[in-house]
Amino acid sequence: MDSAAIERFEAGRARLASLAYRLLGSAADAEDAVQDAFLRWQAADREHIEVLEAWLTKVVTNLCLDRLRSAQARHERAVGDWLPEPLLEGDPMLGPAETFEQRESVSLAVLTLMERLSPVERAAYVLREAFSYSHAEIAGILGITESASQQHVHRARRRVAAERRADKVDRAAARRVVEEFLAAATSGRTERLVAMLTADVTVVSDGAGLAKRLLRYRTPERVAVLVRAGFKPTPAKLRLAGGAPLFHIALVNGSQGVLAVVDGRVVGVVAFELSGGKVASLRGIAAADRLARLNEAWRLHRPDAPVINGW
Repeated sequence: MDSAAIERFEAGRARLASLAYRLLGSAADAEDAVQDAFLRWQAADREHIEVLEAWLTKVVTNLCLDRLRSAQARHERAVGDWLPEPLLEGDPMLGPAETFEQRESVSLAVLTLMERLSPVERAAYVLREAFSYSHAEIAGILGITESASQQHVHRARRRVAAERRADKVDRAAARRVVEEFLAAATSGRTERLVAMLTADVTVVSDGAGLAKRLLRYRTPERVAVLVRAGFKPTPAKLRLAGGAPLFHIALVNGSQGVLAVVDGRVVGVVAFELSGGKVASLRGIAAADRLARLNEAWRLHRPDAPVINGW
């Protein structure tokens, strides 16, 4: 392959990666899909490809659909041991973020909700909401009718909206809520923490990366006890983390998150979803393989001062 052909592909790599990430929820899988698309671009009769962006978008989308439909992927996601891979603000894989719809489509909350959609619904929703493709273009990419595209997007929007709980909150206000939450979590006063939680608050965690299935908790009282225990230092936690962590607030997938950092390495992420000025849900991710790309970005990141300066 000549250098000009490689350059043409590389010019669109970031957009393709952000598309694949939204469809798969995994940075590693997204990179694999884009690399597979590159191999197909190498083998293609490029003289007969009229619009490269459209061709590559179709190839990547269908490669992702194949992965979503695979028996292994269906099993992993069905048994409940899957959470989206968190990405630090500024990661090019997060892709376009000019509109609320684009930012929302890459939030951990929406990536999780999209698991309830069929692969085609998910693809139509992402192509429309995040990349502003017309229904005619989506129909061509997915091999469906324009009417079917409209139906898939409508159903996907309705299902996501029915489960979506977060409000549109400016970043400064959201950060203040998280800071107050952390102060309550470390205050020793359970009632103060309960007051910051919505009545239907939920927590989903990978159990510090050790659980075989996701752990789920509900009710403000139970969540408050869990959170207080989580921020209480113990010798076992220090051994598991590899030392005393610093806790930083940072944007993760466009939303507020708290990162536990030991010797410059992120060992855990808690992502927040806010509603009515309170915490509506928390997602805790600590599996090392799910934090690999975020750690690469963190090493280049200039963080704010930690909000909790060690245990």
